[in-house]
Amino acid sequence: MCSPANGAVSTIQNSVSPAVINSTESTLGRHLARRLVQIGITDVFSVPGDFNLTLLDHLIAEPGLNLIGCCNELNAGYAADGYARCRGVGACVVTFTVGGLSVLNAIAGAYSENLPVICIVGGPNSNDYGTNRILHHTIGLPDFSQELRCFQTVTCFQAVVNNLEDAHELIDTAISTALKESKPVYLSISCNLPAIPHPTFSRDPVPFSLSPRLSNKLGLEAAVEAAADFLNKAVKPVLVGGPKLRVAQACDSFVELADASGYALAVMPSAKGLVPEFHPHFIGTYWGAVSTAFCAEIVESADAYLFAGPIFNDYSSVGYSLLLKKEKAIIVQPDRVVIANGPAFGCIRMKDFLLSLAKRIKANTTAYENYRRIFVPEGHPLKSEPKEPLRVNVLFQHIQKLLSSETAVIAETGDSWFNCQKLKLPRGCGYEFQMQYGSIGWSVGATLGYAQAVPEKRVIACIGDGSFQVTAQDVSTMLRCGQKSIIFLINNGGYTIEVEIHDGPYNVIKNWNYTGLIDAMHNGEGNCWTAKVHCEEELVEAIDNATGPKKDCLCFIEVIVHKDDTSKELLEWGSRVFAANSRPPNPQ
Repeated sequence: MCSPANGAVSTIQNSVSPAVINSTESTLGRHLARRLVQIGITDVFSVPGDFNLTLLDHLIAEPGLNLIGCCNELNAGYAADGYARCRGVGACVVTFTVGGLSVLNAIAGAYSENLPVICIVGGPNSNDYGTNRILHHTIGLPDFSQELRCFQTVTCFQAVVNNLEDAHELIDTAISTALKESKPVYLSISCNLPAIPHPTFSRDPVPFSLSPRLSNKLGLEAAVEAAADFLNKAVKPVLVGGPKLRVAQACDSFVELADASGYALAVMPSAKGLVPEFHPHFIGTYWGAVSTAFCAEIVESADAYLFAGPIFNDYSSVGYSLLLKKEKAIIVQPDRVVIANGPAFGCIRMKDFLLSLAKRIKANTTAYENYRRIFVPEGHPLKSEPKEPLRVNVLFQHIQKLLSSETAVIAETGDSWFNCQKLKLPRGCGYEFQMQYGSIGWSVGATLGYAQAVPEKRVIACIGDGSFQVTAQDVSTMLRCGQKSIIFLINNGGYTIEVEIHDGPYNVIKNWNYTGLIDAMHNGEGNCWTAKVHCEEELVEAIDNATGPKKDCLCFIEVIVHKDDTSKELLEWGSRVFAANSRPPNPQ
C-alpha cells in the first residue's frame, strides 16, 4: 500500500564495474544525469532559465532521463513531490532566485511530508562569486546567498557547486543525504560548469552504498519488553497508524503487528492509503470528532493505544480536541518509542520494534468485537430526483465505484480531504494528499508527477475550484505528456474550507468557464475530453464516457454544486479549528 520513502535505493545495483567514458560524457552535467537515473529517477520536472539552460542540455542527453517542462516552478516542485510519493525520490530543476524562490513553497511541503526531492538550481557563473557584481534575477545586492539562506530551513542539505574540484563530492553527498534523511536537498550548480569535463567524472558513477540504520539491540529488547507488558495487561487495546509509517518503511511491519495482535486497527487521516483498508480488523479513520463512524468511540475508550508514526497538529487533532491520554499511549516514531508518557527508548527503528513486538504480543480482539457490536452500516445518499442539482455526497458515491487496483486518488486541500477520507480503498488503490502542509493547489502538480511516475495507474484527482485557480496551468503539461487522469473539478464558487473556518467576502472567487479553459489548453493537440455536469444523470454519462470511449484521454469533468454543499465533517472540523485559532492571548 505504501511506497518506502527511500525505496529508490533498492533499485541501485550493489556492485558494478565502472566503465571509462569519453570526455564528451565526463562532464558535471552528465554525471548528475547518470546519478539521477541510478537512484530510480526517469523524469525530471523543470522550468528553463538562462542560468540552467546548459545543464538542461546535459540532462536531455542522458538516454534514461525524460525532461518535463512545466508552466511554473511551483508546479514543477509539486510534480516532484507527487513523483517521490510513489517512486521514492523526485527531482526538479529551476533557475537562480526567481526560480528558486518560486519553487520554495513546494520544497517546504515536501520537507513537511518527509519526501526526498532533489531541488537543482542553475546558479551564477562561477567567476562572479567573491566579486562585488550585481546580477539579474536577484534583489539588486552583490550577495548571492539569499536563495541559499531561504532553502536552509526547508532542506536537510545544501550545496553550492561553483568549482569542479569538489563538484563530484557535493553532488553525491546531496543525493545520498536526501535518500538517507528522506527530506529534500538543495543543489546549486554554476551555469558555466555543466559542460566542462573533469577527471572525477571520467567513469560511470560507482553505485551508492548507503549504510543501513540499525537499532540499538539492548534498547530494542527493553522497549519491546516494556511495550508488550503494557499492552498485554490492557483489556481493549487498539492500533492507530500515522503518516510517518511511510518514511520509516514500516507499513508492512505495522500490518504484521495488526495480524498478530487482533487489535482494532485505525489510521490517522494523513495516513490514509498507508494501511490496507480491507484488513479484517480495520475500523476506519481516527480523526477525533470527525472520525469515521464508530471509530473514535473505540479508540478513545480503549485502555491502551499504540500510535505508529503519528503527527499531532491542530488539523489532525481537530483544534486540539482529541480525547486521548498520554498515560494510555505508546508513541512509536521512526527512531524512538515512548511508553505511557514514561520510559523513552531512542535509537530504535520503527520497523524493528513493530516486528519484534508482534512476536511478543498476546492476541486480543476485544476492541474489534466492541466495534462490531456497535457498528451500524452507513446510509446511502438520498435518491436524486430527475434532473435535481447534483449533491456532493452523490458525486462521491459514483467516484467510489471508479476505484480499483488500477487507480490512485489525489485529494486536494479542502472539502475533498473529508469526502475522500470516506472512500473505501480497494487492494492496490493508491491514495495521496498533503495534510501537514495543506497548500491549496498542490494537487495539480502532484497529479502530474504521480501519473508520470506510475503510468499504469489512472489518477483520479478531486480538486476544488479555488485550489485549481492557483495552479491550473500544468494541466497543459499533463496533455503534453499524454496522461489519462480523470480530474473532477468541484465548482462551488469559492474557498469552501476557509468559509467553514471563518467566512468573509475574500472567500468568493471569480467563476471561470473551466471546461472552456481546458479546451483552450488542449487546442487540438493531444487527447483531451471535457464535460460540465449539473445533475446525477449527466455525471453518470460523463463517467461512462471517461471510462469507456474516452479512457485513453485526459478527462476533465467540471461538477457544479451548491456553494453550501459541504460534508458534515468539514462543518464540525471548521468550527473547532476556528475555535482553536480564536483563543484569546494568555494573560500576561
